[in-house]
Amino acid sequence: MSMAHGPDTDVVVVGAGPVGLLLAGELRLAGVRVTVLEQLTEPTTESRASTLHTRTMEILAERGVLERLGTLPSGGPGHFGGMPLDLSAAAPGHRYAGQWKCPQARLEAVLYDWATELGAQVRRGHVVTGLRSRADRVEVGFIELGSKPSVLTASYLVGCDGERSTVRQLAGFEVDGEEATLEMLRADLAGIDVPNRRFERHPQGLATAFRWPDGTTRVMVHVHGSRPGRRTGAPDLAEVVAAWARVTGEDISAGTPVWLDAFDNTGLQATRYVKDRVLLAGDAAHVQMPVGGQALNLGLQDAADLGRKLAEQVAGATGSSAGAGAGGAGPLDSYHDTRHRIGAATLTNIQAQARLLLGGPEVDGLRSVFGELLEIGSARSHLARAISGLGPSEPGPPHHGTRRNPPAPDVTSGEAP
Repeated sequence: MSMAHGPDTDVVVVGAGPVGLLLAGELRLAGVRVTVLEQLTEPTTESRASTLHTRTMEILAERGVLERLGTLPSGGPGHFGGMPLDLSAAAPGHRYAGQWKCPQARLEAVLYDWATELGAQVRRGHVVTGLRSRADRVEVGFIELGSKPSVLTASYLVGCDGERSTVRQLAGFEVDGEEATLEMLRADLAGIDVPNRRFERHPQGLATAFRWPDGTTRVMVHVHGSRPGRRTGAPDLAEVVAAWARVTGEDISAGTPVWLDAFDNTGLQATRYVKDRVLLAGDAAHVQMPVGGQALNLGLQDAADLGRKLAEQVAGATGSSAGAGAGGAGPLDSYHDTRHRIGAATLTNIQAQARLLLGGPEVDGLRSVFGELLEIGSARSHLARAISGLGPSEPGPPHHGTRRNPPAPDVTSGEAP
């Protein structure tokens, strides 16, 4: 039943990670009242992701966020399933062609400042416990640490709360796809000295290592055929040490763990991104293996698309609960149609990469064929554009022959930032 007064806020965003904060800032740019609920009491210091792609760089630049981040170092040429792929092939000459390094913790801190300066309210230590979508609003139940349960009302609720999304579960969103079959361990360790290696294949598995600017070393290791276990938390150091030794023969037991993690090749997607007045974005909408930073970039691009359309819906809301205007389909339907299609294509891309990356000797023939394909310019460009968030190349007029890439915008006369 509708209440006499209006909702407490226009939009509640659950999750103050990069996706939730970008969405909050985007909504504030359009004058939408937004409250972000985050269960963590302090920002995370973990930099799970560290790669930004071309389309994401464009989005951040358009909103003035890239300027706040300062000069970002190049992330190198990129890869497809561990096979070298120069991502600058996506848009030669583009200012942000390639990939760029930015620790997730740094990006999150800058997005927090940007969004809150625009007026977004971020409430930390707030755990969402329930929700109810009504005809004219959504009611969000939560517990603030040290306080009694409370309820916040809003016109819309967006779950940006990660792959184990509470919002997705409470709202009953259906998911479809493939459960995990293979697992990889990763850790940031201080006090070790091992050779840098990039997707180095060994008889027993796969190993990657690189030194961060602060002197810690990130190691990632997969033992061929290792299946995901039932985990309630991160792996311990002994498990990472044993896997690393089995694959590389090296002893990293003297390392001090800064961060430990395990990830797998799960590929799941919500069948709908919009359900009544509840929406999903980022890993709450799609769960995928974090190959080459695509998970973070896909989520940020979700937020950029949703922010504009949700602001339009809030501004023109007439009480519809499904996001449709007087003419039928509305901006929220457009959000689902666009981002679900792109998400599905990205998950397919990632599943192919996972097969090439984590497969044992049985994929050697497949890797050989892909290696040949990556020597073909149009194939390189197609895959680079997909990873970079630029979409498929558009076919040109017949007289352009085999050239399928439109000219890249010349927006700089010097180096990329």
